[in-house]
Amino acid sequence: MTAVDDRIEMAGTSDERTLDMMFEWLEPTPEGIRVEIVEGNIFTSPQPDAHWQIIRRIVRAMEDEFGMGVQVTSDVRIDFPGHLNGFAPDVAKLCDGAEKDEKGRWRYQDIEFVAEVVSKNTAANDYGPKPATYATAGVPVYLIADPCTGKWHLHTLPKDDGYHGLVTFDFGYPVDLTATVVGLTLETDDFPRD
Repeated sequence: MTAVDDRIEMAGTSDERTLDMMFEWLEPTPEGIRVEIVEGNIFTSPQPDAHWQIIRRIVRAMEDEFGMGVQVTSDVRIDFPGHLNGFAPDVAKLCDGAEKDEKGRWRYQDIEFVAEVVSKNTAANDYGPKPATYATAGVPVYLIADPCTGKWHLHTLPKDDGYHGLVTFDFGYPVDLTATVVGLTLETDDFPRD
């Protein structure tokens, strides 16, 4: 066992309390380093330039469509269902009127859209446990933008622990979200590649 495993065992069975403790042990996090806990595993990664440029373009498209008051976050901790899932989605759009809980955190139940931009170090999470977790949480739209392959993958129709709608195209083809709760078209012509 490691020191972190020992601390988790001492914390008891409450995932929320354990998540809080795990995040506390990781502070302070250096600027520019993203921290997530996925199924109890801690992941830290720097944000490559292409990664940030895609995030910025997605957020900008949301602001252009919905105004500067749109509730959208980036790299902010949100706890999700399942064992020890404290994610920091690259982009999360919240429904109108969403409010933080008593701990000052956004609730996964208020998320309408999540976008994850793939990094080489965390690709397995974006393609692996995250789609199942986001579907279980009822997130209506999950977009993966992969600058390593130059492709995007749109997941819709969540049910149980999976998405039943999947569309994949190369960067350059627009992501048509008009038939979803998001209601916009996301241009990908200028999404950079790694």
